[in-house]
Amino acid sequence: MDIGVEAAGFRVAVATDADETCSKTYKANFPGVPFIVGKIGGISAGDLLQAAGLRPGEADLLVGGPPCPAFSKSRFYRTDKPRALDDPVAQETVGGYLRVLKEARPKAFLLENVKGLAYGVHREALDYIISTAEELGYDTSWHIINAADFGAPQIRERCLVMGSLRGAIEPPKPSHAKVPGDDKDLFPWVSAGDVLSDLDTDENADDEGHFAGGQHHQLLRGIPPGENYLHYTSERGHPDPKFKWRSRYWSFLLKLSPSMPSWTIQARRSNNMGPFHWRNRILRITEIKRLQTFPDDFVLAGNVERQWRQIGNAVPPVVAARFAEVIKEHLTKRARSRIAA
Repeated sequence: MDIGVEAAGFRVAVATDADETCSKTYKANFPGVPFIVGKIGGISAGDLLQAAGLRPGEADLLVGGPPCPAFSKSRFYRTDKPRALDDPVAQETVGGYLRVLKEARPKAFLLENVKGLAYGVHREALDYIISTAEELGYDTSWHIINAADFGAPQIRERCLVMGSLRGAIEPPKPSHAKVPGDDKDLFPWVSAGDVLSDLDTDENADDEGHFAGGQHHQLLRGIPPGENYLHYTSERGHPDPKFKWRSRYWSFLLKLSPSMPSWTIQARRSNNMGPFHWRNRILRITEIKRLQTFPDDFVLAGNVERQWRQIGNAVPPVVAARFAEVIKEHLTKRARSRIAA
């Protein structure tokens, strides 16, 4: 989020995360910005403000993305795991974000989570976020967006909540569409092929170092680009079905199509859960950075799995930038109107 926020004209004054690896990545890309390592439950707003050199009410914007597993679609299948605010991690991280919001009193805030935050079974958490922010005086709104509609080469649906102490913020309008039609203000979705074609020109480099599919690798090779394991079901008309309809996660043996945006990049690198490259291999770090709209020169600490996790958990910078732009415009207009008054 911070890449996009700074691209919109904000200056990041302090950042925090519980992962030490994230701290190393952050320091490599945002030199000079104080970074506090620790769980948000043990970090006070005072700690953050002191590191930033700010007092309550002086910050323009608070941004954050509390960890999302408790609100994800996978929790519908993992009945052994608690959901929404019944999850202790969700309680701590969502609660910690709102506590910092209360104590730091920024002029505006932006919170990101998975689309599942707005599902009926999880809606209690979203209502809690909104009601708490409104009780603190923030004019609050929430929006389900698709990153592809804002220029990311990835179909990634997320819930963004934003608010301001200075009135309602008008959300950003999409810049892209699957089918723009006659709307000349919209561009067609950016495809995976648009951003990855220059990174892999060797037609014979299917699998080297990035073997995908495990025992199902040969099946993966037979799946058309853009499809998944359902290709091998009777419902799809396969003459020799290998799987039952909807018997696996949707991302099982899922492949990219060069003519479409990527499917959602997950937080875990897997040899059977995609999306995989259309050349039947696991994507490379350089490629998922492109699909998430990270700069090519963005430095990542840790091994491949930790690097993947950091990128997969992130907000596409292009999306963060679009929302930060409208927040900045809103705050600037309000400041001018106060001066004029």
